[in-house]
Amino acid sequence: MRRGLSQLSLLALSAALASPALAQQGDAPSSGAGQRAQTAVYDAAFFAPSAPQTALEIARLVPGFSLDLGDVSTRGFAGAAGNVVINGARPSSKSETLTDTLRNIPASRVVRVEVGTGDLYGAEYSTKSQVLNVILSAEGGIDGNITGSFRRLYTGRIIPDVSGSALIRRGNSTFNLSAGTSNVLNLEEGTDTLTDPDTGELVEFRRKHNSYRDFNPYVSGSWGLEQSGSSAVHLNGRWSPGSFYLTQSNHVVPVGFPERDDDLLQDFKSPVWEIGGDISRPLAKGAIKLIGLVNRQQRNGWRERYRFRTEGGGEVLGGFEQFQDAQRNETLLRLTWTRDNLLGFSFETGVEGVLNTLDQNVRLFEFLAGGQPVQIDLPVDSATVKEKRAEPFVNFGRQLSKSIRIDGGVTYEYSSIRVRGDTTADRSLRFWKPSLTLDWKGGKGWHGQISAKRTVAQLDFYDFISSAELSTDRVNAGNPDLVPQQAWEFRGTIEHPILGDGVAKVDVGYDLINDLQDRILIFDDEGNGFDAPGNIGTGKLYFAKLTLDASLGKIGLKGMRLKFNGQLQHTRVEDPISGEMRNFSGEFPDWDWTVEFRHDLKSFSYGFTVNDSDQFTFFRTDEFDTNYNGGPYGTAFVEYRPRPGTTITLDLDNAFGTSGNRNRLRFIPNRGQTGFRINEFRERNRHLNFGLTLKQSFGRNGNNGSGVAQGG
Repeated sequence: MRRGLSQLSLLALSAALASPALAQQGDAPSSGAGQRAQTAVYDAAFFAPSAPQTALEIARLVPGFSLDLGDVSTRGFAGAAGNVVINGARPSSKSETLTDTLRNIPASRVVRVEVGTGDLYGAEYSTKSQVLNVILSAEGGIDGNITGSFRRLYTGRIIPDVSGSALIRRGNSTFNLSAGTSNVLNLEEGTDTLTDPDTGELVEFRRKHNSYRDFNPYVSGSWGLEQSGSSAVHLNGRWSPGSFYLTQSNHVVPVGFPERDDDLLQDFKSPVWEIGGDISRPLAKGAIKLIGLVNRQQRNGWRERYRFRTEGGGEVLGGFEQFQDAQRNETLLRLTWTRDNLLGFSFETGVEGVLNTLDQNVRLFEFLAGGQPVQIDLPVDSATVKEKRAEPFVNFGRQLSKSIRIDGGVTYEYSSIRVRGDTTADRSLRFWKPSLTLDWKGGKGWHGQISAKRTVAQLDFYDFISSAELSTDRVNAGNPDLVPQQAWEFRGTIEHPILGDGVAKVDVGYDLINDLQDRILIFDDEGNGFDAPGNIGTGKLYFAKLTLDASLGKIGLKGMRLKFNGQLQHTRVEDPISGEMRNFSGEFPDWDWTVEFRHDLKSFSYGFTVNDSDQFTFFRTDEFDTNYNGGPYGTAFVEYRPRPGTTITLDLDNAFGTSGNRNRLRFIPNRGQTGFRINEFRERNRHLNFGLTLKQSFGRNGNNGSGVAQGG
């Protein structure tokens, strides 16, 4: 079930800008180069009424700030940045999400957080209007958290989960260790109703029950030696034997045919490990930094099986089964040199080199009556992909006046891609990626920013190779001729304080996209058409977003805080089959909104979140697949703190019992040559479920009464 807009995750490996030394408690905020100043600074005492226990909880309490987790699936280091740095530097891992990185930092270690513009933190952030800098204490000792939870599903089943982390500070060295089960299981039920779209007559009805489990236990650790802002070493590692397991029972009632009891199985194992690190040293009145990373991800015997079976689950009448094996490797080196003042400019230059490979094999079988499997040949079902990419870059910035700053830069991307196996393709791609940002800080808290930059999306190598989606009765053809879409992105933002420490902010944007990636028809040697990823032309995106985030104490509602985010969005591109203008394919709703409320009392807190969004459609060549919620989606919580360092939370998920809905208008064989159509409406519901979570802090600073260190 969809919970509003999809959430993204980031992990990063070290900073392109040399990280400053750890702040001592009571230190004044660092201002970066020249006269650059933070937009806002919040010390630990600001968050004390909410008693957060991790840096993640603190980040979510910062007024007017919205977490951008980046995209950990992005190859390379430069493109994976979110909008949070730790002590001025990017987190030192790429396989670990930014959410996990912040969750592993005890709140008692956070002296303050600073919300500033992206130019303070290097090339990856230069066009971001907000970046959160989490400043940690340099005081020695051990701090940590242990979290245990139980979730009760609507059937009464109880799902446990446990995690723990510890941060150890000895002299200039910091060690961070964490582990957890990351055990998520959900049960849902629903129906599929297939009708003739022209007459409305029922074709088939299905009653379904799904059980799906994401089980991703992990162990991670890092070490940092930070002697000064230009002399530091970081090492990190993470391992997770991740898996996903789904079973579905499916009672099928076709009109005019015997009833069936079909079943679906998905068994996906995805182990991943990563080792990375960086080293910084002074050089020519600046700092040079070398970053290295090795990441390995596998798809070990992915198995997906859908069987048509006689009523009662007996004889196999037909179906399909698919196996996938894949090995994806990434090896990265990045070298940067930064200097705060070079002829009056802040300056950064460097180069990133990446070697990426994918070796994938897909085998698809059809079951004959009785269960005998027969292999089906797919276009491009076995291939290896190898990419060598280099990105040299230069970035600069200058304070033009007390209130205006300009930042710019240019990156040159070169990549060589080689495909071997069922197809052969060799090509080189070259792109210039300039950027320019103008930042203004006016009086009385006014802040504005405008920016323009050229971006180039990354190709998903899995799109090069064909595969089936048995749960949706769909085959995706591989397309090794894909090219990355390129966009000119224009952004503007204006913000102002409201009700004391609150923030009102408006963001607007426009993207002009070339070679927009969407869906196209691909034909095999026998003339069979397949839906496949492809480039369809030029697209345009417009959006406007409003954020209101304020404490209500100024109007007599002490301890209460209300936050609203709302967005209007419009996308247009020419459909490659109909020739008509339409929205982009995918998660691009015309509107969405979220309301969050929290009330902090002495030992209690409670709150809720409600969100909703417009429907969005995947415009495939053989169907229109429209997704939407059955109404607003709500969550709520009540929190009790019986003593310092201990928090007990009861939360409700899907408080309104909202269903996730999907309407598929299918064209057979495809939209270009329709033989007949069928409409398939799917409804799924996890129903109301609730969780009970116990969090316990420990260590020198874990029981200070507020859950956070008290800064000066």
